[in-house]
Amino acid sequence: MKTLLFITLMFVTTGYTGVIDSFEVTGTVYYKSRQSPMSRVNISVKGTSQNTVTDINGKYKITLANRQAILVVSSVGFKSQEVVVGQKRVIDFYLELDESLVIVEEKVEAPLIIGPSKDKSINRIGYKHSGVPTLGMAKAEYYQGNNQVYYQEPNLRHNTEEYATIHENIFLDPTRKPLSTFSIDVDAASYSNVRRFLRQGRKPPKDAVRIEELVNYFTYDYTEPEGDDPFSVYTELSSAPWNPEHQLLHIGLQGHKIPLENLPPSNLVFLIDVSGSMNSPNKLGLLKSAFKLLTNQLRAQDKVSMVVYAGAAGVVLAPTAGNQKQTILGALGQLQAGGSTAGGQGIKLAYKIAQEQYLEGGNNRVILATDGDFNIGASSNAEMERLIEKEREKGVFLTVLGFGMGNYKDSKMEILADKGNGNYAYIDDIMEAKKVLVNEFGGTLFTIAKDVKIQIEFNPAKVKGYRLIGYENRRLRDEDFNDDKKDAGELGSGHTVTALYEIIPHDSQPHSEYIKSIDPLKYQKQSAGRDTGYSSELLTLKLRYKQPQGTQSRLITSTVGSEPIRLSATSDNFRWSAAVASFGMLLRESEFKGNATYALVENWALGAQGTDRQGYRREFIQLVQSVDLLAQN
Repeated sequence: MKTLLFITLMFVTTGYTGVIDSFEVTGTVYYKSRQSPMSRVNISVKGTSQNTVTDINGKYKITLANRQAILVVSSVGFKSQEVVVGQKRVIDFYLELDESLVIVEEKVEAPLIIGPSKDKSINRIGYKHSGVPTLGMAKAEYYQGNNQVYYQEPNLRHNTEEYATIHENIFLDPTRKPLSTFSIDVDAASYSNVRRFLRQGRKPPKDAVRIEELVNYFTYDYTEPEGDDPFSVYTELSSAPWNPEHQLLHIGLQGHKIPLENLPPSNLVFLIDVSGSMNSPNKLGLLKSAFKLLTNQLRAQDKVSMVVYAGAAGVVLAPTAGNQKQTILGALGQLQAGGSTAGGQGIKLAYKIAQEQYLEGGNNRVILATDGDFNIGASSNAEMERLIEKEREKGVFLTVLGFGMGNYKDSKMEILADKGNGNYAYIDDIMEAKKVLVNEFGGTLFTIAKDVKIQIEFNPAKVKGYRLIGYENRRLRDEDFNDDKKDAGELGSGHTVTALYEIIPHDSQPHSEYIKSIDPLKYQKQSAGRDTGYSSELLTLKLRYKQPQGTQSRLITSTVGSEPIRLSATSDNFRWSAAVASFGMLLRESEFKGNATYALVENWALGAQGTDRQGYRREFIQLVQSVDLLAQN
């Protein structure tokens, strides 16, 4: 008894609680065969929901409270590793490729026929790893017979990803088509989706590459707006790096940044897909982590509701104040995937709640998180578009967050966000979730200008031909510019928008392979010359926009002079956007890529990184390096 009392007193007087003080473990994750650091690698604590990811330099840090904790390190295409922390405070990892999850390639002289051969006498000649990881692929095999090589497809899950067809913009003659009109685009889903393909060792489908979204993934150092307009306008003209005989016009918009504490209150409805197709760590698992980050940004004046849909739709969280974070996180934590996808029913219910909780002068928004695989109810694009257009006119906007792979419906989600006066992001990992929902919180969720349109009139005395780079699915008819009923893009708080035109100067070579000729017109008088009387102007730039709750547009007009500056004297903004655009053209195998190569893109980007606080530009350069290696194999 005395012994027990002594032990008890000792614990009390020494302050012992049985709990080990928390401590921090740091380290770096490397690709073992190349001894190079790996970014975006997942570090988790086994048996818990705690996790982190490596930064652009492959470094991580994680806070633990148990020396027996087991760290699990995993990355697509690599063998995962586990280690008991013990007394270690610095733990580096060296990951090896998982040979069961790699692309296979075989360089052969004989013709290659895709698909299994019907010739039963052929002999197996093995397989060869490319050394680049890809998720979900088995070891493919090659067979040879009758002087031909046959490729046996690996055992893959059926891929049903969908992308809208892109017909690349061509050069136009300003004497026949003087106006170019388009809607701005602040979406960046294409970039993170392309990154997903490249990280798996695959080139993305051409139609997955929307060049304007690659360019607009990055922020640019534009001047903050002054005066009454919610954004400033920036232009710069120089030579096109991929074709020095051409010019490149850089147009930038900088949205006014509203401090978080001054943002209007939000009425948010989380609309979450919990159908069977979402039953994956990179879908519903990642979705939960992403919404936890968003929840941490909410304030007491904000309110959140949560709707889920699978075989049917239902409310799992009634309207809740943003400071009730444990209640919101508890509802998220209980979500499980299963069943079919009643997407249309879910959208209707989410909008119904948003209207019931509508905040006059506030930010009323549905946030849809899904892989886009709608297959029950109002599943046609046309039906959903009409519903979403009707609701946006009532002041409820739509943000779309895409997750997953294999059955990903990019084309459907892009349309829904466009029609809903919102934006569209693809979340490929927790770092991207942080970028979209934390770093760019205001720009993602708070609109400062809607229906923003750009129209440019080119001066034929200075321009032989012009081409808008990207924005193929954002082009408008010229008469739409003055039509306030015509929907266009939205600009969020602090967002930047960048657009590029490639221009063939009037004094360039007499004939250009890019300008297609047409027969002389019979009923219209042909101008003998191109002199317009505005010899110092290259073009006139016009913009229209509306206030977030407005119905009448406002007009901004400016001109751009015809004298370009030297490429070496251009800003980092100019050179960086040019590098990213040329990267997109290479991925699309564009006929307009000129002399661009991945090595040149890397050099252009290295010289234009500027202030890269978040490391996104360094990551881009790593992507260029990796795809260059792929192209060489």
